[in-house]
Amino acid sequence: MSKGMIMFDEGPLHGGSVFASPRDVIRADTPDELPAAWAAMERARSSGLWLAGYISYEAGYATEASLAPLMPARRDLPLVQVGVFDAPDAAARYPLPTSPAELSAAVPEWDLGTYSHAFDKVQERISAGDTYQINLTFPMHAHATGDPLALYARLRARQPVGHGAYVDLGGPAILSRSPELFFRIDSDGWIETRPMKGTVARGKDKVEDSARRDWLAASEKNRAENLMIVDLLRNDISRVAEPGSVRVPALFTIESYATVHQMTSLVRARVHTRLGLADLMTALFPCGSVTGAPKIRAMQIISELEHHARDVYCGAIGWVAPSGQMSFNVAIRTMVVWPDGQVRFNVGGGVVHDSTAIAEYEEALWKARFATLSPMG
Repeated sequence: MSKGMIMFDEGPLHGGSVFASPRDVIRADTPDELPAAWAAMERARSSGLWLAGYISYEAGYATEASLAPLMPARRDLPLVQVGVFDAPDAAARYPLPTSPAELSAAVPEWDLGTYSHAFDKVQERISAGDTYQINLTFPMHAHATGDPLALYARLRARQPVGHGAYVDLGGPAILSRSPELFFRIDSDGWIETRPMKGTVARGKDKVEDSARRDWLAASEKNRAENLMIVDLLRNDISRVAEPGSVRVPALFTIESYATVHQMTSLVRARVHTRLGLADLMTALFPCGSVTGAPKIRAMQIISELEHHARDVYCGAIGWVAPSGQMSFNVAIRTMVVWPDGQVRFNVGGGVVHDSTAIAEYEEALWKARFATLSPMG
């Protein structure tokens, strides 16, 4: 395992970027440590250094007073772990290992009965008017052998995505095959987010695949789910945007990946000047596509039902440049690989009033196919 390395499938150099040999690692394990971590990141960035790493989902509990009591007593990862680097390198300078690496079939922690019980609780909350949508997830467990970086290489070759990453800052390795952008800020101060909500499995042949894609594009249920999250993110972004600058240039775009078609939309705005990373994360984190709507109530309901920390899953992995440019993914389809080979990741999806438990459970298991090395077919 390569210690002190973060690799992005794309990243700031485009075509693959690597951050290696950090000068320092900024870490926050408790909510009380978060302010110092944000401040350390700002000092590093303002002194001309780069940042790269991850923010766990539970860091979101520290951004809102009403969520603070929900912080799980047991978590496996820090709330924040970010390396401080001189600069990124081109990924071509770091050839991926070709040594053997294997991944066992993943086993769900929840069976259909357990999922259905939680699903019914969500429907009760929806009927009561507490929420419109809940992103309900559950853990999967597997076992890996070999170098996690070699496993990342195999997964990457099997399923190209726009926002994949490999993170090793000591402890477990994080392998992300995320197709979803949380947000990016460009050199002109424009922020964009691309919420992903609405999924259908790929077809067995071209005819079926095209029909499934067309079905998703026309699905009123999936459009409604997507629009709920677009509205949530428009509201979140308006908290950091110049007045009147929030736009939605694209709605209900269909993107195709190795195992699924996904519905995405695009929200853009110009960011207020002089906002720090802590300001941005307080306003935006975690991404609404992995919580539900309204966000605060959705996060409370998720805490009641899931009974386990998500850790990096549904958090964010990304980088920050000295200029203030930055990009973070939504850490879905993201696994944690411990040194003893244990692997954990979550799967799930948005539950709305007309969802069914069996369809949502089957869709979640289908999403887990990102964590397989078998050939696509």
